[in-house]
Amino acid sequence: MDTAAISRLLPPYLSEPALTPGQLQSISTYIDLLLRWNQRINLTAIREPEEIVTRHFGESLFAARHLFPHLTAGARPAGRQRPGTNDQGPTLADLGSGAGFPGLPIKIWAPGIHLTLIESNQKKATFLREVARALTLTDIDVIAARAEDVSIAPAEVVTLRAVERFTSVLPTAARLVAPAGRLALLIGESQFSEAKQAAPELDWQLPMLVPGSSSRILAIGTNPRLRN
Repeated sequence: MDTAAISRLLPPYLSEPALTPGQLQSISTYIDLLLRWNQRINLTAIREPEEIVTRHFGESLFAARHLFPHLTAGARPAGRQRPGTNDQGPTLADLGSGAGFPGLPIKIWAPGIHLTLIESNQKKATFLREVARALTLTDIDVIAARAEDVSIAPAEVVTLRAVERFTSVLPTAARLVAPAGRLALLIGESQFSEAKQAAPELDWQLPMLVPGSSSRILAIGTNPRLRN
């Protein structure tokens, strides 16, 4: 898809600074891969490139700018070092990644984060690895397993979007949130009360309406607990 067209569609979801030419090209390449792979495996029901930009990338980048407002292309964040590594970037775990939203667009927005994509479908996991390779994104782990069966270190940010068994997965997502970390949900407005009931240990902010939508929200809960 043409990068100029992508650039025209994304401003409602973003704040300054705008995306760099490199970020726009990454989104263009990602869309081309998504459409090609979607002919073989069911990655998204959305087929029109313009709608893919607004629904998938716009929504994901809206979350990115609220979760990592100071991290842009080329910036190296000052975060907590992960044990056993020299990486200073924040950690993000995306559960039920599917076609990679919102995790991969957040990585495009904030390349300094360490991203873990958790997707139980093997073919979709292969697609996620192909996108990471094609976009030359580094510091990404793709885990082909159910979130409930995964054992990883708690992440500073955990994301969840459009997954099956929403309320049953939420407790798992909440357990993966590090102390003072955040769980970010891209869900329907009607699901917010369910989220609060399923993860009552989190301190929930007022949800934010996704631009261009009458019912899609970004809901963020903070983990106040200290773990030994």
